[in-house]
Amino acid sequence: MVSAQSSNLGKTYSLMMIKSFLIWTFTLAVCLLVVGFPLVVLMATVGCLLSIVLQSVMPVSAVLLVGGGLILFNILAVAIAAAVLTLKGVHPSQIKWLSWLHGESEEMQQTSVYAACPLTCEIK
Repeated sequence: MVSAQSSNLGKTYSLMMIKSFLIWTFTLAVCLLVVGFPLVVLMATVGCLLSIVLQSVMPVSAVLLVGGGLILFNILAVAIAAAVLTLKGVHPSQIKWLSWLHGESEEMQQTSVYAACPLTCEIK
């Protein structure tokens, strides 16, 4: 009985780790595409220049090599960052600014301020 329970807990823990890793991978990939757009433009510019330089050395596969290298670099960066965050035990539900990921809305307390309020609010 104890063996069955420990096996079940191990499976549950591994599924939680896999789920956390996949959520981190998705979140970091979206953040890289949306927020990191200037970084993507910079990488594309460097990639174009590198492929022009490599074109003289190996004319057939320079663009393929540079393009594949940049894509591989991005995938590895996202996967390594997701693995580090997962192994540190940081779950995406613990991060305050990821509430959009879980469908939670941030409760913003907005009080209406009308244009006439400074003139009339203090009148008693």
